[in-house]
Parts: sequence; C-alpha cells; structure tokens
Amino acid sequence: MSSKKTFTVKLVRSVAGTRESHRATVRGLGLRKLNSTRELEDTPATRGMVNKVSYLVEVVADKSGA
Repeated sequence: MSSKKTFTVKLVRSVAGTRESHRATVRGLGLRKLNSTRELEDTPATRGMVNKVSYLVEVVADKSGA
C-alpha cells in the first residue's frame, strides 16, 4: 500500500436507530465500535460509502502515496 492513496475514517456516532443499509455500510468500511478508526484505500467506492454515512463518520486524515 505504499504507492496508493489512503485516508482514515473514524466512527463518531452510534449506528443505533439508523437504517439497516447504513449499518451495513459502516460494517463494510470495517468500523465496529464508537471511535474506532480504519485506514482505507482512496477509491471512488470507498469515498461513496463514506459519503453515504457521512453523518456517522469523520475523515480524520488524508495520506497521499509517494
């Protein structure tokens, strides 16, 4: 993953009471508990997933590959 762009997302709100598809999206991003973070590859698919649940997650860091 050294030459690929990545970004880090953090789950900042609970998924309780949200739509089932949004819960599945959060799980698909690899986030489980509140304040859990995950470094993901910057692709249109992952950006779309983050955009879908933007009210639950926060992008905490953008890293570009060298």
